[in-house]
Amino acid sequence: MPEYDLPRLFDTVMHMLQDAGGKSPGHIALKCEGREMTYQSFVRCVAGFARELEGLGARGGRVALICGNSIEIVVASFSAYAAGAQLVPINPLYTQRELSFILEDADPVVTIYDTAKAGDVEPLIDTVETMTGIAVGADSRTLDDWLDQTLALPLPTPEDFAVLQYTGGTTGRPKGVMITHGQIALNMCQREVAVPTLTEDERVLCVMPLFHVFATSMCMHLAVQCRGTMVIMKRYHPETTVQALVREKITFFPAGPTVFNGLLAFDGFQKADFSYLRCCVSGSAPLAEETLKTWKKVTGIEIVEGFGQSEAGPVLTMTTVEDTPLPGSVGKPLPYTAMQIVDVETGTMVLGPGEQGEIRAKGPQIMSGYRNRPDETAQALRDGWLYTGDIGECDEDGNFFIRDRKKDMAIVGGYNVYPREIDEVLYAHPAVLEAAAIGIKDDYLGEVICAQVVLKKGVPATVDELDYYCRENLAKYKVPRKLVISHKIPKTTVGKIDKAALRSQMKETNT
Repeated sequence: MPEYDLPRLFDTVMHMLQDAGGKSPGHIALKCEGREMTYQSFVRCVAGFARELEGLGARGGRVALICGNSIEIVVASFSAYAAGAQLVPINPLYTQRELSFILEDADPVVTIYDTAKAGDVEPLIDTVETMTGIAVGADSRTLDDWLDQTLALPLPTPEDFAVLQYTGGTTGRPKGVMITHGQIALNMCQREVAVPTLTEDERVLCVMPLFHVFATSMCMHLAVQCRGTMVIMKRYHPETTVQALVREKITFFPAGPTVFNGLLAFDGFQKADFSYLRCCVSGSAPLAEETLKTWKKVTGIEIVEGFGQSEAGPVLTMTTVEDTPLPGSVGKPLPYTAMQIVDVETGTMVLGPGEQGEIRAKGPQIMSGYRNRPDETAQALRDGWLYTGDIGECDEDGNFFIRDRKKDMAIVGGYNVYPREIDEVLYAHPAVLEAAAIGIKDDYLGEVICAQVVLKKGVPATVDELDYYCRENLAKYKVPRKLVISHKIPKTTVGKIDKAALRSQMKETNT
């Protein structure tokens, strides 16, 4: 493996922020809906809030964060780092049922949440005597509450845990991925080799949810690393996104395929001025070749693709800004990252170019393991390799291609959705005898969830009732787009639910 001079290498992202505050104090760090914050104010707010968190016992523990996109979620994230805590970012779209499992497993000392989520979060906090809740947003805490003069607290070390990132599992229960500060900081430098940024000259548009590892890595941490400006959108909408790209003179635009597809379909997109745009990055789901070509034709900018996962810190491969993207490829491994294709059955036989198998990876950015899951950690990390669960292949030049997923997972608008979780929710309904959910391809979202259920004899229920039940217990993107009540679900000869037959059946009814 060749030697690389890793640029902008810091011990932790907190060291990155401290450096930015010292070298670019007056530069705008964050913008969101008419509000803005300089790096000097950013550091001062982080210092003040970190002191409060440390006073609540956060050092060495965990701080949960249940917030939508805002300046507050960024300040809170870095404040948890500065307080010596492990950050636990949680999807604010989760229902109380989904939140309760993660909070129980993570066992945070402090939970920071949007006031809009108070109805779901506060009853859970009240059940745990050792947990303190802090509401932020309208009619609650403001950034002025946290302004301090200096960041006098001891900064974290590369060996300290930085993030506990929850990701789905085939059992339907999320797993907490444990990532250290050193793993994150080094992965930022690995990415910088493939896709370099310009100091104080990047304007990053964040339309993705900031609890998501892709947005954290490619927007929040990236902007601080290059002392750039991150423009935060509270929610994605094609019209306001196009307006922001032009008005804010955005240079760096990371997004998922759903966003790129939605923008291309928007009437005003073709006429917009993208003369400031230098780099677009796609992640979290496969990007269609047609989207790649059309985006380049309209904007003049190539979309850089990459591959990674929460367990990988998160980035493993990227195409580079110098290379012409190879349709369907997610690029080559980042510096100091080894990747192989191995047989699915044993995971030990290394396959050659053009042969499909499971992708495994090794590198300094790979996770330390799953919290409270020794068996699943041992399954994912074997002999120093991370077994990704993705099926792929590589060509003679070392370009990787993702072909399928080993695990029964769907990617809905960039979110990982595990059908088993939807199955478990449906099975809990008193009228449901059997349930099976699957992912079906969708032109806009990439995939959508469809489900089929069999009702118990003599226990009536309607599709509308089951849909309402799902919406009460699942985040919106997990709710089945199509739900069918049937007399039987297709099964294999050994009695297992035949997902292939079900998928074919649901495709026919979905057309």
